[in-house]
Amino acid sequence: MKLRYIAIVLGLAAMTLTSCKDFLDKAPDTRVDLVTPADIKGLLLGAYTPYNYAIVGEFSSDNVIDLNAPREGALRFSLSPYEETDREVFNFEDVKTGTGSDSPSEVWEGCFRAIAYCNAALKRVAEIEGGAYQMTDEERVQLSASKGEALVSRAYHYFILAQVFCMPYRGPELSKSLQGLPYVTEPESTVMPQYQREDLATVYAKIEKDLLEGLPLINDATYEAPKYHFNKTAASAFAARFYLFTRDYEKCLKYANDALANGDPVSLMSDIWAQEDFYYISDINRYFVSVERPGNFLLFGTYSRAWRRFLGYRYAPNGDARRATIQGPGPSWNGCRYINNTTQETFAMHPCFYSVCGTAGDQRYGSYFAGTCGEQFEYSDKLAGIGYCHVVRAEFTGEETLLCRAEAKLFLGDIDGAFNDLNVWDQARRNYVATDDRMTAFTKEALIRFYETSDPGFGIVKPIHIDEVCPSEKYHVTAAILPYLQCVQHFRRISLVHTGMRWFDIKRYGLSITHRIATTSDGQYRDEVLQTLDPRYAIQIPDEVIAAGFEPNDRVAPTVSGSDAVINTSVSAYYK
Repeated sequence: MKLRYIAIVLGLAAMTLTSCKDFLDKAPDTRVDLVTPADIKGLLLGAYTPYNYAIVGEFSSDNVIDLNAPREGALRFSLSPYEETDREVFNFEDVKTGTGSDSPSEVWEGCFRAIAYCNAALKRVAEIEGGAYQMTDEERVQLSASKGEALVSRAYHYFILAQVFCMPYRGPELSKSLQGLPYVTEPESTVMPQYQREDLATVYAKIEKDLLEGLPLINDATYEAPKYHFNKTAASAFAARFYLFTRDYEKCLKYANDALANGDPVSLMSDIWAQEDFYYISDINRYFVSVERPGNFLLFGTYSRAWRRFLGYRYAPNGDARRATIQGPGPSWNGCRYINNTTQETFAMHPCFYSVCGTAGDQRYGSYFAGTCGEQFEYSDKLAGIGYCHVVRAEFTGEETLLCRAEAKLFLGDIDGAFNDLNVWDQARRNYVATDDRMTAFTKEALIRFYETSDPGFGIVKPIHIDEVCPSEKYHVTAAILPYLQCVQHFRRISLVHTGMRWFDIKRYGLSITHRIATTSDGQYRDEVLQTLDPRYAIQIPDEVIAAGFEPNDRVAPTVSGSDAVINTSVSAYYK
């Protein structure tokens, strides 16, 4: 199994060829000893996953469709997926065919690899703190900061693993009956150790413990490039997200305020909409994930071919998925109408997306926002044209943290404050050189009219079942806050498109989604419907990990409906 990253190889040790006897007298060991606080700081460069969970999340969510399935008034294709893994993820099946780029296997491996780096660092921190090593004041500061970074990074990677491979958090009691993960805190010392899954409540409690212990220790002054590490702002943004997902809204508000420049978010909003000198798709992406942008709190690079999957393959951001995100209506831009030159379709779109979106096949295969999924290619051999595909993730941003705060304010009864935050989001997108004068004022009345009185279509408004997913004695969805909550989930869907975060929101909100799946080349299809708390909310543990003895996720057989079959299956325990 892939919980094996403990003897982390930092580099090849220099070997002197003196004699066979000298060589045979010593056990080969290519590890570098962690002697000083500076060594631990260097080790933590590996404490961030090198792999991307975006495709697992996006293809599980309602942000992509099957282009081969029939849609009213649209062309039907006979396209192949980029990889067979994509088909399995989209169909809510257990992934059996691949462990390569952007697969659940890579998400698992990358997170546990980062956790292993954190554990190795934390063990050595404890040894230095309790040993005879004489530290300078500067080293003491560095050691404390490294401990904080390792704790927060470990908490973050377990949080991501929980969002992908577990059911949504259901509160401290109900979560005790849900499958969690093994929360490994020590470096492995044996070959192929076996781990037992802890319940989900325990996993979240340990995430919180690491986060709260580590956050005060983080010291931005110890970083040469703070935005590539868990700096203070990024750690606060993570805490805000964590407490949003656990419905502890008071703490979410506190940490969101800490991250948002003591409560003032205006300067932290994206200004990509105000740029006019982009020439290539890659220019848009490089600017969007730039360290120069104040609203980018944490960046890290991944090996990922996510962008390539949107270039004429079977699964793509098209149809309702496109109209609910980058090319769809909204409360203040419903009147901004455009024409698809290929299909002659008239559609509403926020003008901020006008020049920062890419297309495949003259929009026949869908469109994508280049900021969140653009590829940065690293050549290993320019003459041969080969190398590595990278996607840089802006993992924590001012805009997402703002929307975390807006949602927290709603449940805390501050509707005016929540609306003010949503208005900041809206106003930032008007700072665009070609803002359409057909945009209307973003008011409470306009918000309520769009999300409650009318039906914007495209699956923008969905029944929210957060009270069923994570029941709370203190917080409930009321008629007064519901349209504002719909606005928050819509704005989050737009802001986080192509990042995989939509899948996390689907789970915690308890949204029902439908994947229409082509079953034959002549128009036959089936609809896979995920209802609130469907056990398939939890992606299956990678097949090779299960084969090594790890307990798999409990997932029931799907209910199939559509033009070719209707199959009744057993009812999940979650509905009993």
